[in-house]
Amino acid sequence: MLDYRQMEALAVVVEEGGFEKAASRLHITQSAVSQRIRSLEDAMGQALLVRSSPVRTTEAGQRLLAHFRRVHHLETDLLADLHPAEADGMAMLSIAVNEDSLATWFMPALRPFLQDRALLVDICTDDQEQTHRLLREGRVAGCISTRPAPIQGCACTPLGSMEYRCVCTPAFRTRWFGNGVTAKAIRQTPAVTFNRKDLLHCRFAAAWDVQAGTFPTHYVPSSEVFVEFITAGVAYGMVPHPQARPLLAAGTLCELVPDHAIRTNLYWHHWNLNTPLLTDLSRALLQGGASLLLPLDCSDQ
Repeated sequence: MLDYRQMEALAVVVEEGGFEKAASRLHITQSAVSQRIRSLEDAMGQALLVRSSPVRTTEAGQRLLAHFRRVHHLETDLLADLHPAEADGMAMLSIAVNEDSLATWFMPALRPFLQDRALLVDICTDDQEQTHRLLREGRVAGCISTRPAPIQGCACTPLGSMEYRCVCTPAFRTRWFGNGVTAKAIRQTPAVTFNRKDLLHCRFAAAWDVQAGTFPTHYVPSSEVFVEFITAGVAYGMVPHPQARPLLAAGTLCELVPDHAIRTNLYWHHWNLNTPLLTDLSRALLQGGASLLLPLDCSDQ
C-alpha cells in the first residue's frame, strides 16, 4: 500500500520547488520531509526526485504524482459532496492555459464557475502546443491545448477556434514593408513571438516560403507585453483578434496582410474522472468557448 503522507510530501516538494518551503507548508521539519520522501523511494526501489534547484521528478516520480493528484481530487470532491459544511478550507485545482486564452476568453468563461464555489485555481501557463505536457506529467487536472487527440487516461473536447491577425503600426509597415510583403522583407524585419515553441509566426512566414529561424525575432513570453512591443513600433506579430480588434479600430495598429488570418483550434483535456467539480468546470469552459470563440476550423483537422 502507498503511504499518502509520503506521497503528499513528494507533491508539495515539487509544487514548492524545494524541501524548505515544503516543510513550512506541511508544518513539519525539513528533515521529516526528507525522511518521508526517502521512505517512499525505498518502497518504490528507485529515485523519485532529482535533487536539483528547483527539484524535479523522475519519470517514476511523475507517474506517482499523477496517481496521487487524481486520488486527492476524488477524495476532496467526495468529502465536499458528503459533508459540505465540514469542508476543510478551499479545494485547489491546477489548470494549464495558454497565455492568449488567459488574456482573452478564459477568465470570462471561468468567472461564473468560481463565483459559486469555495475553490482556488493554480493556473500554469505555456504555449498552447505545450500545455498538454503538464497534463501528461500529472501536474494539472486539465489543460487548454491545440492537440486534438486525447492523452491516455484523459478526455478531450473541442472548445472552438482562436483567430490571429498579423498586425503592426502604420509607420512600421511603411518602414519595413513599403514595397509590399515579400520573402525578402520578412527575412529582414523584426518579428515578435511568444517563445521558441510558438509556431504561429512560422505558419505566417511559410506562406512566402520563409522557413523558421530565417527571420529576426524578439521572444516575449507575456501576451500584454507582446502587444506592447507591436504598438511601440519595434516589431510585428500574430495577435488574437479579440486583443487586436480595438487597436485596429482606433488606427493604432493595421493588418499587414488584410484577410490573411490564421485560425488555431483549441481543445479542453482533463482527467477522465466523473466528478462534479471536473464536470462543472468542463461545462463552464465549453459554454465559454461556444460564446467567446469562433467555431472549430474543420480545415485544420
